[in-house]
Amino acid sequence: MDTATYESLRGTLRGPVTGPGDPGYDEARKIYNAMIDRRPAAIVPCADAADVMSAVGFGRDNGLAVAVRGGGHSGGGLCLVDDGMIIDLAAMRGVRVDPVAATAQVAGGALIGELDHAADGFGLGVPAGIISTTGVGGLTLGGGHGHLTRRYGLTIDSLLSADVVLADGSFVTADESHHPDLFWALRGGGGNFGVVTSFTFRLHPVGTVGLGVTVWPVEHTPEVLRWYREFLPHQPDELSGFFAALVIPPGPPFPEEIHGRKMAGVVWCWTGDLDGLDAALAPVADAGPPAFHFATPIPYPALQSTFDPLLPPGLQWYWRGDFFDRITDEAIEVHAKYAAAIPTGLSTMHLYPVDGAAHRVGRDDTAWSYRDAVWSGVFGGIDPDPANAGVIRDWCVGYWEELHPYSMGGAYVNFMMDEGEDRVRATYRDHYDRLARVKGTYDPDNLFRANQNIAPAR
Repeated sequence: MDTATYESLRGTLRGPVTGPGDPGYDEARKIYNAMIDRRPAAIVPCADAADVMSAVGFGRDNGLAVAVRGGGHSGGGLCLVDDGMIIDLAAMRGVRVDPVAATAQVAGGALIGELDHAADGFGLGVPAGIISTTGVGGLTLGGGHGHLTRRYGLTIDSLLSADVVLADGSFVTADESHHPDLFWALRGGGGNFGVVTSFTFRLHPVGTVGLGVTVWPVEHTPEVLRWYREFLPHQPDELSGFFAALVIPPGPPFPEEIHGRKMAGVVWCWTGDLDGLDAALAPVADAGPPAFHFATPIPYPALQSTFDPLLPPGLQWYWRGDFFDRITDEAIEVHAKYAAAIPTGLSTMHLYPVDGAAHRVGRDDTAWSYRDAVWSGVFGGIDPDPANAGVIRDWCVGYWEELHPYSMGGAYVNFMMDEGEDRVRATYRDHYDRLARVKGTYDPDNLFRANQNIAPAR
């Protein structure tokens, strides 16, 4: 932006707009993934919906590229754009719980941990992610899954309404009765349709849950995966567990003798009667003697933040994703190969279960198009050292390329980098054309294109 445009923007908004050359600019443009280094022309902090409306209008009227940043966890850095404007929702962090109605109104910049904390005071919660520093907004708009998905569905399955600032600067509330086409699209269609300033969720009973961690030496990956693929889908919804290829971190609860070793593991969550935790996890021995097994009751917010110290902001990330309806023998061979070749201590692969309650929502009820998926996989190359960026990327891409033929073709939209239109279409399948029509109605000029973009139908 030229100086006059920049000063005009400052005069339009209440917050301290930050641009190149301003104190704190480099800190303000940081996001969770330190591999992303982009230089926006202006970072616009918004305190409320009115600020967002002003920012959207200014960006539209001045032909600026616009990106929206909530928690800043976008793996591909889609919340940043070079030479454009960032609508930053970080100051919009409020959560209001209605314990009688069992609902929560959550501001657009709130983090999962803030929602978890507020709801937990009433013994309630929402299925949403596994890292508490993730933004509620981006996770929800992509669909959202986590420890509670088998029990309570995807995050979008608990969404009751959303307040949205549209590309024309207007403000609407979308729910089943008002703007139902927009409400359908928001539930899985990403940030294509506007800036969500507030979400209202249905809450579910969640108190103390059972955490379990079981790991086996990495050479036992084939046996563990063969057992896991048969075991978990037949368990009650109260039991969830994501499979992981990992390097054991140097700290509790892991004993020192396995620190730094490559392992195959499952992180369990039990939401049934806590007296049944040990019985629910007893079959883990059927996969072979584990190198370590641990189970304990834990408050749900503590479970959600368990991995936060391992994965703080500022690491190098490169990730890919895919959906799977089965784990074939051929796929197991690929998993075993790449698990043995994990390049850095934080790099990992996870298979998150997305069956159970998530399968009891109609395929066309929301924009999420993979209701028939059983697992959502993510391949994450992670390391603090920028010098290892190429190494972690190569491991991730190689893993994904060899496993992709055994996938369902598309991925959880929040587990994608900038991978092109074909991947976006594969992710939305036959919902893509309907999403494009909704986009054409609410954002016909594609103002909101810094995302896994859906081109507006003309």
